[in-house]
Amino acid sequence: MRQRLFECLRAAGASSRADLARWLDCSPASVTSVAAELIEAGLVRELDGPREIARGRPPVSLAVAPDITKVAGIKLTDDAHTAVVIDFSGAVLSEATMPSAAHRQSLTATLDEAETLLDMALAEADLSRADLSWVGLGLPGVVDHASGVARWSPLLTQRNTPLREAFGERIGLPVAVDNDANLLALAELWFGAGRAMTDFAVVTIENGVGMGLVLGNRVFRGGTGLGMELGHTKVQLDGALCRCGSRGCLEAYVADYALVREAQTALHWDRDTAGSARALLETLYAEAKAGHKAALSIFNRAGRYLAVGLANVTELFDPHLIILSGGEMRFDFLYADAVLAEVEALTRQTGRAPPKIEINAWGDMVWARGAAALALASLTEQLLGETRPGGAP
Repeated sequence: MRQRLFECLRAAGASSRADLARWLDCSPASVTSVAAELIEAGLVRELDGPREIARGRPPVSLAVAPDITKVAGIKLTDDAHTAVVIDFSGAVLSEATMPSAAHRQSLTATLDEAETLLDMALAEADLSRADLSWVGLGLPGVVDHASGVARWSPLLTQRNTPLREAFGERIGLPVAVDNDANLLALAELWFGAGRAMTDFAVVTIENGVGMGLVLGNRVFRGGTGLGMELGHTKVQLDGALCRCGSRGCLEAYVADYALVREAQTALHWDRDTAGSARALLETLYAEAKAGHKAALSIFNRAGRYLAVGLANVTELFDPHLIILSGGEMRFDFLYADAVLAEVEALTRQTGRAPPKIEINAWGDMVWARGAAALALASLTEQLLGETRPGGAP
């Protein structure tokens, strides 16, 4: 109960006891009792200047005490790494970004970059590592949050990398790790459209395709913590080669490297002379907007495969909402009316109403905010002395 109330209060920013009781579907007496414990522990405070009401005693708002401690969040990607430092209430104190040195590299090189970025973010806030209580770290791939091991990542040359242990030893702080899609689900749950939802899915489309799933206000990772790998569900037997090494994965048809591969083949572009993958994608998009048939066909094909993936998510989990996010949301062909209509058509025969699908093209820093939320959730469990099954959210 303390954990649920605390998380609800942090998401709301400030709330009266009566509102908390209504949101948590519990008695006002229970909220009052738990709130008193949190206030006594110094984790929650009563705000001065309660809002006025027509008559009767004005309700006093509660809020998370922001100055207890601070945490940091780091997101590693193929192109650029980002980091934020936040206070205990979730307010951002500083941000930092740096280019990625390579697409695949050793653990040592990866940790070098993460450590450098962390120190950049701390310097921006005029803080040191001693001011932090926890660090969250996210990256693409199959990441075991409970053990802190990256089973596979397109950023790392080796598999089964003990990322949490290695980075924790490097920086001298507790570390929580997860894959990037789960970080984005946390960001939506804490800061975005998911704050008012109990069950929703976030599908990310960037260098790969990922999914974060929230069920009952908690990030769901599956029985062994390695689930929700939507990008590696199979949509074509013996199909296109995925960067994971398998064939026929969804992301092998939808992710940016898949679009680049198609553009090189269909449009006879030479990657060596066309520039970076991002530049090639922007050119492909401009050609499609101008009506180039081959360019249009590439996006249309990717959109149809994405529709299949979203229909499968709907059939399996029946979420209230599916949020599409990530860098490739700048390509509106992937969420055109025809794509959304195909999702509905693929699910209509079961008699279910299709979920609402929203586009949320957050900036690059939201991933780091999700990593910071992961760190904050881990810290909160420690401070409250409560551990949920499967670990942190």
